[in-house]
Amino acid sequence: MTYNTSDIYLKGGFDLSKRKVIENYYSDVSNLADLLGRLVNSYRLLIGGVGELNQIALATKNDVKNALKRVDMLGDVIDSILSDMDDTNVHYIQYCKLKSEFLKKSTNIDSIRTEIEEELKSSN
Repeated sequence: MTYNTSDIYLKGGFDLSKRKVIENYYSDVSNLADLLGRLVNSYRLLIGGVGELNQIALATKNDVKNALKRVDMLGDVIDSILSDMDDTNVHYIQYCKLKSEFLKKSTNIDSIRTEIEEELKSSN
């Protein structure tokens, strides 16, 4: 889906006054990413545990099967979070692109260039 920045900012579809909402949205995305990292580490540990359990002579096939079920359940949770993050990231990336387009259109390149040149002159 393509958005025209002037339509979005002028017609109220997406304005900068809702910045706090977007910041909270980003915080939620970041929290999901952290949760995903912890779950993936747990998944790896569970897989390692199943491998060790499988090598123990006293472990029954049922013990190994139950451990594999736990690994599968956690894998399903991870898959669900990944799916949710795919949807969420699309919207956040759209916001970032729109904001970037707006800033490009509203920024005076000459004043930025002058500022950089003055800074370079003063540093010499």
